[in-house]
Amino acid sequence: MAWMLLIIAGLFEVVGVIGIKRVAVKNNWTNNLILIGGFVISFQLLVTAMEDISLSTAYAVWTGIGTVGAAIVGMLFFKESKSPMRLLCIAGVVGCVIGLKLIE
Repeated sequence: MAWMLLIIAGLFEVVGVIGIKRVAVKNNWTNNLILIGGFVISFQLLVTAMEDISLSTAYAVWTGIGTVGAAIVGMLFFKESKSPMRLLCIAGVVGCVIGLKLIE
């Protein structure tokens, strides 16, 4: 259950990052709610997951999900680069997150 909460926390981190981008484009209540809500939910789920998962692993996995998620959202919705090297680096982060899960 803790791992599921950690994955969901990482996904809500991506929601918070989307909120940051939206606030940068247009600062309004809706975009600020997405930003704040995404991070508040993410942090709360992270805290709960850390009751059963070690700090180092939980934080690394959480930031990895956020990093990969933000990069994918950037490529799909904000016309960011999809270069082979960038995709390779994203795959490297995914591989490391999976590795941390396997050794936990």
